Amino acid sequence: MKDIKVSIITVCYNSEKTIERTIKSVLDQTYKNIEYLIIDGASTDSTMNIVNQYRAVFGERLKVVSEKDDGIYFAMNKGIDLSTGELIGIINSDDWYEKDAVEKVIRAYEADHDNKYTVYYGKTAIVQDGKVIQISMSDHNRLEEKMISHPSCFVTKEAYTKLGAYNTKYVSVADYDLMLRYKRTGKVSFIPLDAHIANFTMGGMSSTGKAYIDLLRLKMDYGTISKAKGKLEIFKAKLAMNMEKRGLKPIQIRKM
Repeated sequence: MKDIKVSIITVCYNSEKTIERTIKSVLDQTYKNIEYLIIDGASTDSTMNIVNQYRAVFGERLKVVSEKDDGIYFAMNKGIDLSTGELIGIINSDDWYEKDAVEKVIRAYEADHDNKYTVYYGKTAIVQDGKVIQISMSDHNRLEEKMISHPSCFVTKEAYTKLGAYNTKYVSVADYDLMLRYKRTGKVSFIPLDAHIANFTMGGMSSTGKAYIDLLRLKMDYGTISKAKGKLEIFKAKLAMNMEKRGLKPIQIRKM
């Protein structure tokens, strides 16, 4: 196995309850040529105290930035700019990798890498209330319908550099926008791995009503739903959110 450098990015803000598990999942990887970038949004809890406990064990492989930013995708872009690896993985502070995740990606990279613009992705376990409720992998050939699992994705640095990173106009679904943009260029290879790569915790930003509205706007932008349908669904979503705020039973939002 070649000594290929991999950059892993974790963005966080007030993540004291979960970030240690994320950090340990990077530290315990069977593949060791990893630089780890933690991009913190100036947390006010003990997140940075936990991060600082791992500086010695990671040594020079750990880069930490803690400062105010404008959201999760701004932080991801910052991490990408600072990364020096050939491949970049992004794992959020309430998610974690399987121990051999990076090793499996590297093996695929060595075997299949014939395009400087490549996305590798695998299976992700969905975890709710501490229990795995599903392990699955979406198909990149159906990206117009559904996003592939972002926690399992590893993207070549060259793709980010030459084809662009996250569009921060999308507050909750810029990862989906990125993959749709990449696919529509016709330049990016998507390599699926038949392997459990990551674990995703339900209940974060992606599960909110605001995220659903952001998704609808993205689908309208890409023409995968009509403007009329999108506007109707946004109206229904906003109505449901307003009812919830007032303590009323919301209408059922139909997922796209």
